[in-house]
Amino acid sequence: MTSKERVMAALEFGQPDRVPLFDSYWPEWTQMWRAAAPGREQTSPEDHYGVDIKIAVGDESLAPSRAETLEQTDDYTVRRDGWGRIMRTVPDGYFYQQIENGLEDPAGLDGLQFDPPHMPERYAGLDAAMPGLKDRYCVFAKVGGPFIRTYFVRGEVNYLMDMAGDPAFAKELTMRIADHLIAIGIEELRRWDLYDTGIWIFDDMASNQGPVFSPATADEVLVPAWAKMVDSFKAAGARKVIMHSDGNIGPLLDRFVELGFDGINPVEPKAGLNALKLREKYGSKLALLGGICNASILPLGNDRQLREHVLEVLAAGREGGLVIGTHSIGPDISVRQYEQFFRLLSQYGGYPLKQ
Repeated sequence: MTSKERVMAALEFGQPDRVPLFDSYWPEWTQMWRAAAPGREQTSPEDHYGVDIKIAVGDESLAPSRAETLEQTDDYTVRRDGWGRIMRTVPDGYFYQQIENGLEDPAGLDGLQFDPPHMPERYAGLDAAMPGLKDRYCVFAKVGGPFIRTYFVRGEVNYLMDMAGDPAFAKELTMRIADHLIAIGIEELRRWDLYDTGIWIFDDMASNQGPVFSPATADEVLVPAWAKMVDSFKAAGARKVIMHSDGNIGPLLDRFVELGFDGINPVEPKAGLNALKLREKYGSKLALLGGICNASILPLGNDRQLREHVLEVLAAGREGGLVIGTHSIGPDISVRQYEQFFRLLSQYGGYPLKQ
């Protein structure tokens, strides 16, 4: 089977030739992996292990035409990005300091600038590569979600305070951002012809303890935006709509099922999300993409613990509905341990599942 056939069969709760794999690898881990064996310089972990999914996203910011460098020194760079944020970064740094938000004053809501969603510049980086990616992977479009992208514009603390203290404003701002993201997502589906796979909404909203807002606040501010996004993408022809969020999104899963999300990722065990228990609760209502622990089992577990963990996650896919993987593979995970995970997947991950 091709990766696309394999993934879509799994998401339809069929039984493909094997459980599909979706993992991403930090650059530091890729360097470790290449150093571990000769001849890997010309390939990638994705190809070596047969990763099945590729996520494709354009420039979804509000106004990429306004992005500019404001100050450049040897020690740092200050830029305004397409979300209107002014940020300071340092060379080789992963994090940034947010100096100014795109919308400091709620009174400026009507002054938010939105570049057209069909601007070719938004998608130029992937347009030419898309045919080759679709030959190799099951490719999905991607947009950010209304929570994370609204706090990009408003600032995380300000937005959380808005949600609690001025939910009418928070809802209006959220819906405007959602409408923009819908337009971007529909354009991605159209120009890359990804209707027969679909789109992922990346909306990190939770810590390991739970969402950073209450379910009641979600119902008032975010559920209307999520609902409109799911309905719009499916009306446009998207076959599947997947929710990605790190952390414990368990308190919101019933809502996600009701809204029409087809699956969730990355199903993090460290956040209390157990793939087998979720399968028992939701059956074929919710596909699970992830499930493998990259916080303790892969970095620290012994061979017995790893085997038991992998077999438990695979059990959640006996009737399909599973794409196995982690949140990501970082340098705290040894190449040897990941190889052992892959050997277990190769041994036990073919349908019909053996365990």
